[in-house]
Amino acid sequence: MHSSAESDWSVEFYVDDDGESPVETFIESLDLKTQGRFEWSIEQLRIRNVSAREPLVKKLTGRLWELREESRTNIYRVIYCFFSGRRIILLHGFQKKTQRTPRGEIEIAERRLARFLERESGDSDGREGRP
Repeated sequence: MHSSAESDWSVEFYVDDDGESPVETFIESLDLKTQGRFEWSIEQLRIRNVSAREPLVKKLTGRLWELREESRTNIYRVIYCFFSGRRIILLHGFQKKTQRTPRGEIEIAERRLARFLERESGDSDGREGRP
């Protein structure tokens, strides 16, 4: 049995302004075996969170990390970040075809992170400003 501290973490899929979840769409586009592997990897990330290391994950830039998955012939990545409240936000998924993660893929994740942060800070649930 694992401690409740480990299970406090949650994994969330970034949702764009149209209500779409690009990472879920990406994962659903993969073959069933790879989908299953991603489900396992995402659960491992949730359990290990900030203590996860290679080969499961790799740090990309300041706040961005990549969850790594391979099938026999393809390499896939999901870029994510950690957020307050023990939340892991899955921002962008793609098939990796080059040695280095392409800058364009990181930029997509950065734009989504910026939009996510905008929406989070814009929450007007009445709690802001209270001591």
